Amino acid sequence: MGNLVAIVGRPNVGKSTLFNRLTKTRQAIVSDEAGTTRDRQYGKCEWNGREFSVVDTGGWVVNSDDIFEEQIRKQVLIATEEADLILFLVDVNSGLTSWDEDVAMILRRTKLPVILVVNKVDNYDQYSDAAEFYKLGLGDYFCISSATGSGTGDLLDDILSRLKSDTGDTLEEGIPRFAVVGRPNAGKSSLINAFIGEERNIVTEIAGTTRDSIYTRYDKFGFDFYLVDTAGIRRKNKVTEDLEFYSVMRSIRSIENSDVCILMIDATRGIEAQDMNIFQLIQRNNKSLVVVVNKWDLVENKDQVVIKTFENAIRERMAPFTDFPIIFASALTKQRIFKVLETAKQVYLNRTARVGTSKLNEVMLPIIEAYPPPSVKGKYIKIKYCTQVPDTQIPTFIFYANLPQYVREPYRRFLENKIRENWKMTGCPINVFIRQK
Repeated sequence: MGNLVAIVGRPNVGKSTLFNRLTKTRQAIVSDEAGTTRDRQYGKCEWNGREFSVVDTGGWVVNSDDIFEEQIRKQVLIATEEADLILFLVDVNSGLTSWDEDVAMILRRTKLPVILVVNKVDNYDQYSDAAEFYKLGLGDYFCISSATGSGTGDLLDDILSRLKSDTGDTLEEGIPRFAVVGRPNAGKSSLINAFIGEERNIVTEIAGTTRDSIYTRYDKFGFDFYLVDTAGIRRKNKVTEDLEFYSVMRSIRSIENSDVCILMIDATRGIEAQDMNIFQLIQRNNKSLVVVVNKWDLVENKDQVVIKTFENAIRERMAPFTDFPIIFASALTKQRIFKVLETAKQVYLNRTARVGTSKLNEVMLPIIEAYPPPSVKGKYIKIKYCTQVPDTQIPTFIFYANLPQYVREPYRRFLENKIRENWKMTGCPINVFIRQK
């Protein structure tokens, strides 16, 4: 399954700029305020028809001088444990610093491929300045300018040559993969143990080709699926203090390797920023979602009003995607554990939902007529016809309009919500495209 590349380096060497360049986005936020959303530090890079994930470690640093360097060191360690390849970024203008030497020492000890990248090389003189980085003992380096993009093509070629090409897992096709994700201590392992129970013999474990995903085949009580388990495999290094970065690095793989994500939320703590980070990873990977509020046995007041309030709070935080099941369960007392599996199975089947074209038009066209897209600059937008694209990973609908460029995001969401109201696609992402008719 997918490869993971981590960018490490001192602050201000241009990690975010390189991240934006590789993922073809302009979204890594450049802001000094601690706690700015950090979901932007993960993206996908496509080059020559291959794809890999990129993580910019810079976004997870707590900005205060005394613990600053310690923090970054920890992240470099976590990155070397979780990634498949490290890009070590240094800055030709500030030259070699003792800090770079520290990091190089950590990187020389890992068995991972490390590529040394000298950034901000904008003119010919700086090429010779870069030679001092040979002192780091990491071999040859690439000179690039992540601002202008020069040199990044050769770098990408080299990255691909060092990444393992996707070797298929020995998994049977057509069997859903469920990943249990959530922040540390939300009860992921307890849930997995509750699923599998003591009779572990009915379970076959297949190690995925990724560094640490283990697929556990579960087939009893009429269920048949793989659990993607990344939790209990890696030795817990002493780096776990930086839990937020650790759990995001951890979740990336399990999410990418699954069809349905079971997101665990701790009932005693409510929904926190880190839950949101993981939720955004699930969304950006277009995965189906079941939310499980765990430790429900510890909540004293369980009346309907409390449940409703809790549900609304979760949906509000995760808006605009609100059409997903929420289950209140307890992995400890096994309460509603079965319901979690049934729901995950249903959500998986919802991905394969097919709506006939005539039925779709019969329902959607009158709705569109009653609520047409708002006119832009006096131009009226007409949607005449819609259809579902066959054989897509997630349900994908195309609406044909005379002026597709004027249809705004809120209207696309309106169409998506109407589709959800009329057909059962709970928990599953939907694509809605507006095309020229």
